[in-house]
Amino acid sequence: MQRHVHGGGGVSKVIERFPAGGAVAVDDLLVAMREVPAGGPLRIGDERIVEFLVSFARRLLRPAVARRHPELASLGFFLRRGEIAKALERVAETPGQLRFPRGLVFHVPPANVDTIFVYSWALSALGGNANVVRISSRSAGAADAVLDALNDTLAEADEAVRQTQRMVTYGRDDTVTAALSAAADLRVIWGGDRSVTDIRRHPLAPHARDLTFPDRSSFTVISASGWLAADERDRDAAALGFYNDSYWFDQAACSSPRTVYWVGDAASTAAARADLLSRLRAVLDGKRPEVDAAMAVEKRVATYGLAIEGAATAVHFDGNDLATVDLVEPGGIPRRWLGVGTFPQARVDSLAELAPVVVRRDQTVTYFGFDGEELVAFARMVAGRGIDRIVPIGDALNFAAVWDGFDLMHEFTRITTVRR
Repeated sequence: MQRHVHGGGGVSKVIERFPAGGAVAVDDLLVAMREVPAGGPLRIGDERIVEFLVSFARRLLRPAVARRHPELASLGFFLRRGEIAKALERVAETPGQLRFPRGLVFHVPPANVDTIFVYSWALSALGGNANVVRISSRSAGAADAVLDALNDTLAEADEAVRQTQRMVTYGRDDTVTAALSAAADLRVIWGGDRSVTDIRRHPLAPHARDLTFPDRSSFTVISASGWLAADERDRDAAALGFYNDSYWFDQAACSSPRTVYWVGDAASTAAARADLLSRLRAVLDGKRPEVDAAMAVEKRVATYGLAIEGAATAVHFDGNDLATVDLVEPGGIPRRWLGVGTFPQARVDSLAELAPVVVRRDQTVTYFGFDGEELVAFARMVAGRGIDRIVPIGDALNFAAVWDGFDLMHEFTRITTVRR
């Protein structure tokens, strides 16, 4: 059964979250956004948008905000002026090739990763686009902190920001989704396969298209010899980085590792694995992530289910916040979410053994103990069949302008060629 936000006369409405406001009819929202700002239409790298984003980033980097929501510090760094300049370099004009905004972009981000919508929206806004972002009614915590910071920043921003950038909440209302989809020049869908399929039921204008980010999974590879050869400081930093990659967003982010592969002989792997888990336990004891009773039960059901299915030989629990599963063979990787702090593990003799395991759904590989040549060789073995990112442990959740194999600044802009 679908829930609708209706006003008088059955008109579908949305709740404006940024700029903060009340209910507004979706048709009125679209009419207002089509008006040209007083200072002229937005351009790629428009200074009105850049100034707004830089001011917004400063608010996110304030100590009080960063302590309460550490994941927002990464977002703040991403939106610094220097990083914005790097993003804009990707769409710099060349002789005979001009760049322009796409128009109106409709973003549908996931509810389980509170800040992903900001990255998507910010890059599109830098591309000079007007944007409507649907914010889930289930979003809270970091998402609310982001919206508060955005609205605080708006007080000193150019009016063009208020007019062209909107974030709204509405229930499962097909009428609203259809209206926003029909008006969009580009629709950006983040979330599970089911969400992508459901939203695609609503047609786009003939010239428009979708940019989709469906279900993905990620894993970690660690060289056992590389781990044992590393100094204490590097191993402690890697354990903290592994915690950040995994426990932020309850290990539900597409780039959070859900399996750990150890590369090396059995003896080295046993020693390295025990050392990592010991250091991770120290991090967990300091951070004290919350794992409620329902999650703890779900983890046990999921992990013991792997054993019943014959995919696992052993399951180990170290409190409610850490579980490891010994896989029967490397190809038995469970790509579904098993609960926060759950890590299936397997050993291989070389990275080459993992190449046949990779599928298109695999997105990010975090690593420790490998050099650049080994990683490039592994990527070539996979040959684009899967894996879009290979990054050090600790960088899994660091968003970049190239994501899931898409250069987002290119996707958010159009090219006009001029032949002389």
